[in-house]
Amino acid sequence: MNSPYSKQSSPFKQPKAVWAVAFACVVSFMGIGLVDPILPALASQLHASPSSVELLFTSYLLVTSVAMLITGWVSSRIGAKYTLVAGLILIVTFSALAGASNSIGGIVGFRAGWGIGNALFIATSLAVIVASASGGFSGAIILYETALGVGIGLGPLVGGELGGISWRGPFFGVTTLMTISLIATIVLVENGPKPVRRTSLTDPLKALKHRGLLIMSLTALCYNWGFFTLLAYTPFPMHLSIHKLGYTFTGWGILVAIFAVFFAQRLQARFGTARTLYVNLALMAVDLTAIATFTSDKTVLIVAVITSGIFVGINNTLTTQAVMLVSPVERPLASAAYGFVRFIGGGLAPFVAAKLASAYNVHLPFYLGAIAVIGGIVVLSRGRSILEAAERPHGTSVEIPVETSQTPELAIES
Repeated sequence: MNSPYSKQSSPFKQPKAVWAVAFACVVSFMGIGLVDPILPALASQLHASPSSVELLFTSYLLVTSVAMLITGWVSSRIGAKYTLVAGLILIVTFSALAGASNSIGGIVGFRAGWGIGNALFIATSLAVIVASASGGFSGAIILYETALGVGIGLGPLVGGELGGISWRGPFFGVTTLMTISLIATIVLVENGPKPVRRTSLTDPLKALKHRGLLIMSLTALCYNWGFFTLLAYTPFPMHLSIHKLGYTFTGWGILVAIFAVFFAQRLQARFGTARTLYVNLALMAVDLTAIATFTSDKTVLIVAVITSGIFVGINNTLTTQAVMLVSPVERPLASAAYGFVRFIGGGLAPFVAAKLASAYNVHLPFYLGAIAVIGGIVVLSRGRSILEAAERPHGTSVEIPVETSQTPELAIES
């Protein structure tokens, strides 16, 4: 099957300002997996239970989810650049405070503040890259997903190396890198004119009345439940050192990046978005079932975790493309509404996983994750006709209209 993504110019020939935002995206996504290698060490050194440590993910992602609702309201009033800058300042501030904290409660609280900054940055950066990158729509998505994959891949590596020195190291590492990103954004990105129409706080929720956007968002919620169960809780049954955990999840992140950039589009062009996602989600569920069944087998656990990077990479790219194409609303609004729903799954899953493992057994959280991903397939099947409308036969390219009412446009220094 031909698709709107099969023909494209290189996504890596971009203006300097786009690269500045992309670099900040890398560091932002590093923050997701950065704490993975240090979770057992935090539980041990700060005398905290696994469920308390998992709140580092829950507070971060649930606050990110809710804060997504205000991103359009903020960006439509102060413009794209200053929204990016505000988000980066919050990340710098709260990552530094988390590194300086002496209690798990303090770190959880500062991770929540970090989540607000993350929401402002993620929603706006995706819209900015899609609106401003050269190479067309699909090239912009590939660039964004490349940043996501590289960030997720580097997060555990940096977290493992710095965490081997001190558990505080990963937090201060993010502070340093995000400060560099902040300076680059201020210097290289110019603020364009403010949007004509100001977004209300309820607009992202109203956007979810559109069936295509709602279905893709709920599919992502189910998928993220399984994904973050794997990402956040597997470090505990692995029983590996900080460095070895870092290397394991770095291998996972490398596969995320490779399959997001080089394989997702090829599979989509050949089989179509819907069929590719059906098979990919099914394989993700199988992988989670293997983890659930062989949780006590360290070798199987490591191989299954690394292999899951294939499915994560493919899903991230195709789902992001589908959301942007099926949504009849402006891109920043679609990104905010989608982010609000999907991060609910990511935020709740780690905490629920720890509670289930404590109350019952370590296998149950991963079985639940597999069931959630299968639920995503069921939800996705309800919107297949809408999803197929995002594709065009005979290689016809799809032009996404530029929204003048709300999309943040940037003046870029070449």
